[in-house]
Amino acid sequence: MQQQQRVTADSVGDTAVTVLPDDAVVSRESHGNISAIVIRADRVQAVLSTLRSAAGFDHCSCVTAQEYEDRFETIYHLTSYDDRTRELAVVVPAPKDNPVSESAAPVYRTAEWHEREAYDLVGIEYADHPDLRRILLPETWQGHPLSMEYDQTQSQIVTLREHVNPLQEDHREDGAAETMHINIGPHHPSTHGVLHLEARLDGETVAEVEPDIGYIHRCEEQMCQQGTYRHQIMPYPDRWDWGGAGLLNEWAYARVIEDLADIDVPEYAQVIRTMSAELSRILSHLLFTAMYALDVSGEFNATFMYGFRDRDVVQDLLEDLTGQRMMFNYFRVGGVAWDLPKPRAKFFEDVRAFTNGLPRKLAEYHDLLTSNEVFQIRCVDTGELPPEVAKQYGVTGPVARGSGIEYDLRRDDPYGYYDQLEWNVVTEDGCDNFSRVLVRLQEIEESAAIVEQCLDLLEGWPKADRICQANVPRTLKPSGECYRAVEGAKGELGIYIRADGTETPARFKIRGPSFSNLSALPAMAEGEYVADLVATLGSLDTIMGEVDR
Repeated sequence: MQQQQRVTADSVGDTAVTVLPDDAVVSRESHGNISAIVIRADRVQAVLSTLRSAAGFDHCSCVTAQEYEDRFETIYHLTSYDDRTRELAVVVPAPKDNPVSESAAPVYRTAEWHEREAYDLVGIEYADHPDLRRILLPETWQGHPLSMEYDQTQSQIVTLREHVNPLQEDHREDGAAETMHINIGPHHPSTHGVLHLEARLDGETVAEVEPDIGYIHRCEEQMCQQGTYRHQIMPYPDRWDWGGAGLLNEWAYARVIEDLADIDVPEYAQVIRTMSAELSRILSHLLFTAMYALDVSGEFNATFMYGFRDRDVVQDLLEDLTGQRMMFNYFRVGGVAWDLPKPRAKFFEDVRAFTNGLPRKLAEYHDLLTSNEVFQIRCVDTGELPPEVAKQYGVTGPVARGSGIEYDLRRDDPYGYYDQLEWNVVTEDGCDNFSRVLVRLQEIEESAAIVEQCLDLLEGWPKADRICQANVPRTLKPSGECYRAVEGAKGELGIYIRADGTETPARFKIRGPSFSNLSALPAMAEGEYVADLVATLGSLDTIMGEVDR
């Protein structure tokens, strides 16, 4: 892989400003690695529409809301699916006494959920938003937890309307078919966690479905804002994805704080990070394969058990490396916690034994799943997500690549050691549930190839140059703001930090890929059978820890 030349932040900002209305831009800023423009709160749609159509910013990757002493602020983090090196932050301030901003949802559909979260947690209102209501907290919640005036000691009251039976008479237009309301979850194996789907069925057809999230919202952003940069934040990212992708999440935090604090990670540590991250990705994809087989074809005795058999081998390897099987906590600011386990030769031998055995095991998965006629009937041409719709919802990861979108941050915004290795970005153009399965199975092969190349490098690395951590100050007090992302197992996992020169972040925003991916579920499932809804939901491989945070 060859590293792309990053477009300079100033050049992107200059290009953006030239195509915008003269009365829209208030000022310019710098957000670490990218430029930012500050615009009027009543010109959001005009500015974003122009940036999308004329400047090619077709991906709204994240929306961050925050409060200052004198104002509220919304930041739209924009980039391009075709060129990730082009990034721009669009900052929209709103007055303290009237925090109202124009909604970006008519331009970027993914902003609909992000703005609901901003309203829910921070208190900013968005004019012309199609459905502005709480998304993580109950509708009866009093106050906005991330606002400065929020009283954490106040009691919360659940009103009677929260207990109303949802199975009320469904009134539709005269002559329309009768429909039935059905609750799927929140406690059901097919929802892969505490996810609640409110579905309206017309016979066996899904007329409407709405994901109801927030059941395990744990104030992760608020907890990170109370932790110190050096030691107290790093244990949290593992908990956003307990399916095995914890090391990838740790890297997301490491990347943004290392940029803010201007820390160079030793090359040796970068290779170890890359190897361990790909083992973590394999761990996650194997869990998807096992659980999806159970969702779709009831393959409990074969694929499900095989998936956990193979995951157990990877977990043994990661336990040898990190000391833990689930919450790894192995990455450190500036590198990794420690070197490879001893004896090194035994560790190399064990990892190679796993990667050498993968082709035979993957052939078994293809025999059991992708070559299975029942599995094909359930997955081919169901859960269709055309690329233009996927981009509107900000979909990333295997879900996007299953729609033919060749977008992978390991290649498009290189970090670690990825740009020094040979591997391919896997895409399928079927845009359906089947394509998303194929992408993940092929990505396991690519991850194994990356792991093997890292092993080759680590085996021959001179002992004197095996530096695992940079010389990081005991206390970190960076200043500035920065959004950085990595290619997580589910897609783009990004973190925005506003650092104010103290030991803790002034704002810590988590962009979980499953959050945006899940928002696209209605576009994928409506009009299909209820049985297809289960297959489509499973194909997203959502982890509710990173959705609710």
